[in-house]
Amino acid sequence: MTKPILLVIMDGVGFSKTGLGDAVSLANTPNLDHFLKTYPNVRLKAHGPAVGLPSDDDMGNSEVGHNALGCGQIYSQGAKLVNESIVSGKIYQSQAWQDEINNVHAHNSTLHFLGLLSDGNVHSNISHLIAMIKQAKLEGVKKVRVHVLLDGRDVPATSALVYVNQLETVLNELNDDSFDAKIASGGGRMKITMDRYQANWKMVEDGWHTHVLGDARHFSSTSEAIETFRKEVEGIIDQDLPSFVICENDQPVGKIVDGDSVILFNFRGDRAIEISMAFDYQDFDKFDRVIYPNVCYAGLLQYDGDLKLPARFLVNPPEIRHTLTELCVANNINEFAISETQKYGHVTYFWNGNKSGKFSEELETYVEIPSDNVSFDERPWMKSAEITDKVIEAMETHKYQFIRLNYPNGDMVGHTGSLDATICAMEAVDLGLARLWKVAKQEGYTMLITADHGNADEMLEKNKKGVVQVRTAHSLNPVPFIIVDDDINVEMKEGEFGLANVAPTVAKLLDLEAPESWLEAVIK
Repeated sequence: MTKPILLVIMDGVGFSKTGLGDAVSLANTPNLDHFLKTYPNVRLKAHGPAVGLPSDDDMGNSEVGHNALGCGQIYSQGAKLVNESIVSGKIYQSQAWQDEINNVHAHNSTLHFLGLLSDGNVHSNISHLIAMIKQAKLEGVKKVRVHVLLDGRDVPATSALVYVNQLETVLNELNDDSFDAKIASGGGRMKITMDRYQANWKMVEDGWHTHVLGDARHFSSTSEAIETFRKEVEGIIDQDLPSFVICENDQPVGKIVDGDSVILFNFRGDRAIEISMAFDYQDFDKFDRVIYPNVCYAGLLQYDGDLKLPARFLVNPPEIRHTLTELCVANNINEFAISETQKYGHVTYFWNGNKSGKFSEELETYVEIPSDNVSFDERPWMKSAEITDKVIEAMETHKYQFIRLNYPNGDMVGHTGSLDATICAMEAVDLGLARLWKVAKQEGYTMLITADHGNADEMLEKNKKGVVQVRTAHSLNPVPFIIVDDDINVEMKEGEFGLANVAPTVAKLLDLEAPESWLEAVIK
């Protein structure tokens, strides 16, 4: 008989190539070290083309990573998907784009763009924004306002002015007697607008007040706002910058009002859903919007296909089919999926090919452990103990043939930029591995250990001047895939593998026939 599988996803844990700020190696992780030395393992690519992104310069992320882990295939994702649509012009032929432009013409109103201003290619890319602004001018739009969320997370921590200057240079070149484009508001991505999994609606409310109502601290320019905040708070990084509104004659230059069009130019879904709900849902009740302007709203992508959110979107998402969960359901296999709030959607929605809900209410069990609403460097252990407790209980029931879990620590704490806290986070994950392996042996599970991308492994970097600085972005490093079991003999294949090779390997261990569209397993 095949043995049941326990798949552990250590979010944000890779193998460092530089050794700079490698919290994974600096941490005391005797269990992970032992597994790597003792059991069959390979290194998996978790970025670039291996997860459907344009090039090897594109870092992976948890969303595309879990898509690949859960479906055994490679789909065009995020930036690549949008790039293809822009190059072909298909994006401008979409009904949503035409609705946005026609609405502006009908009301002689403003076209607003809202999103993350960087080229990190995780949530957005500034090139997409610039292309759409240029197209809007070509189609006769007269007034554009941009609401910028500052990154410092998927790009260098204090690089905001690079992107602001790039955008303003383009706007200045486009502006003339018939076209008026300006930045209207902004703030750090971890302060306003971009909450996810409904963990902190206050962030979204603050974003609404900033972008829609023009209710935030006033400045004459975006650069003035950024430079002022940096002087006032020593060491502050872009993702934590407070909200601001650009004003002329003490009046906001770009509040969102009745008759306007709004495009959210982020392509990644998790941090786009809540602000989309605030714009799309007439009966929205998560906070008092004060004013609910009648606007034409669209997302760059549809961020949740089951919720149909938003109703308008410019680029169709990949239609991911033949997922591992579908294969398990077809073979009557009971599954158990768990994480805390910060990554719960990754082991459910993203794992299942961007599908909300379950393929089978009877065969799938999902558990969400509520995350603490504090900065992750303050509690770097996060909910690893609680997740471990629940997984142990699940194994002891003997009900589930496939269990998957995500420890968010390496990624979420890694994003804070605190090396000491991330070392602690890795040690908490290692303790979880020890507890899981003890019970997995007792209950007859094969334990698989992997990650969705790197982060904790590279928390420092050298800038162009050779100065070492804090890095808060994901890394381009490979991640582990370890088969931990004393009772089975497996031989790893030679070659290059990526995250999409994990599902075929799980299927092979479960003695399931994989779909023809899948990649190969990493074992012979």
